[in-house]
Amino acid sequence: MKKRAAALCGAAAVLAGMITSIPADANAGSATAPRTTQTAKLTWKKCGTSDYPTLQCASLKVPLDHSHPHSERITLALSRVPHTAKTYQGPLLVNPGGPGGSGLTLAGFVASALPKTVAAQYDVIGFDPRGVGASKPALDCEPGHFKPVRPDTVPSTWAIEKANLARAKAFAKACGTKYASLLPYLDTVSAVQDMDSIRGALGAKKINYFGYSYGTYLGAVYAKLYPHRVRRLVLDSIVDPTGVWYDDNTGQDYAFNDRHLAFLAWVAKHNSTYKLGTDPAKVEAKWYAMRAALAKKPAEKKIGASELEDTFIPGGYYNGYWPYLAEAFAAYVNDKNTDPLVEAYGNFGAVDASGDNGYSVYTSVQCRDASWPRDWNQWRKDNWAVYAKAPFMAWNNAWYNAPCAFWPTDSLHPVNVSNKALPPVLLFQATNDAATPYEGGVTVHHQLRGSSLVVEQGGGNHGITLSGNACLDKYLATYLANGKVPRSGGEVDAVCKTLPDPEPLRTKAASTSSSGSTLHGLLGFRG
Repeated sequence: MKKRAAALCGAAAVLAGMITSIPADANAGSATAPRTTQTAKLTWKKCGTSDYPTLQCASLKVPLDHSHPHSERITLALSRVPHTAKTYQGPLLVNPGGPGGSGLTLAGFVASALPKTVAAQYDVIGFDPRGVGASKPALDCEPGHFKPVRPDTVPSTWAIEKANLARAKAFAKACGTKYASLLPYLDTVSAVQDMDSIRGALGAKKINYFGYSYGTYLGAVYAKLYPHRVRRLVLDSIVDPTGVWYDDNTGQDYAFNDRHLAFLAWVAKHNSTYKLGTDPAKVEAKWYAMRAALAKKPAEKKIGASELEDTFIPGGYYNGYWPYLAEAFAAYVNDKNTDPLVEAYGNFGAVDASGDNGYSVYTSVQCRDASWPRDWNQWRKDNWAVYAKAPFMAWNNAWYNAPCAFWPTDSLHPVNVSNKALPPVLLFQATNDAATPYEGGVTVHHQLRGSSLVVEQGGGNHGITLSGNACLDKYLATYLANGKVPRSGGEVDAVCKTLPDPEPLRTKAASTSSSGSTLHGLLGFRG
């Protein structure tokens, strides 16, 4: 990761002019903003929870096809924590990523996690993007698609590969059959147009925006199409827009492998607790031996090799999960006890109805946004090459995205997201982030002229602000309070030290920050 990050600094200028997606009928040269549909005012109702009692909810009807504003309408679900201060800085739209992540609860979290004096100056606005959660219609292409036990992700035989291909083809076909009229309009640019409809319904001339993960790409595209409507823009854990989406997913594979190795080294460091050895290489061998055993005999007829990967991949997003994963790992290897593993799968790996919805939107947006290889031979060649160097997530990620090889809609054309027309933008990036590797932050820093990049040195979590790092949060709060960003004149404008890795659960220091665990529960997985 560090080598790749360092190498990018020299290559960022070359990457800065590259591309991302926009509808085929848009002007790719000028990226002219689509016409904003006139919208009615919103009616807010109380929908508070015990955690976020001041939440309010509303709904907004928008065109399915924004190029035909009087065509069929869909409904977006919105949430709000209203401002309470005399100083009002406008709406702050928040997005947790995905694509496919619900943002309704995130509004409550952001409003509660920011300093009170800052949050009080904004209407913090959450929304479920088209197709997601409480928005209507909400997608669920194939309920139970991830029901265990699935075929092994590693296609070591033609029979295994054939079974996984059948699953990918069936999912793509199911989406095309159930949602033929919707799929052409499930893409990032349509979601961006929805965001501008939200702005109009709020009666705001400009918006403030705060996005994590895929939400950074959503924000960058909004800023490209509507630069004059951006007041402040915060992007945390940044998608590389030059790799949307096939290349970005390949980049994830290497980064997640590095992060998994970091987890195994942490387990070895705490051998006194986990009794799996002090040599990280030998601990790694035990993990893969566990995988092989589960491939032959799934635990509780529920956790095979694929489900094991699903359970441990979240550890690549957030190290707060490491103690729980390590306990499950140690119990299985040392005591042949599968109970902690089953519990960990239920907490981190299992996919419920909400997850089915999120995956349906994820595939619909990513498969539509940009071109994917349609020749499976290309996927096979590329992923075996990745697997040879980074086996942990290579084939799991390949099959997760494989429906795009058979997707029933055409792909959209790309547009350059470079931008010289924005106010100061604040970027946050961890050097060892697996889901959105460091390169993405540097690339976007070059693409958005006048942006400032704050780096968490040595950090490996995905989603780093409002997660317990006071240094990062100070830069965020200052920017939202008065628009000021750090400036160094170099590649990086400010550096914050990462937080210490967690301690094993048996120690008094076991608990991770509540803000960190809450945030990562809202961000979900897969970016």
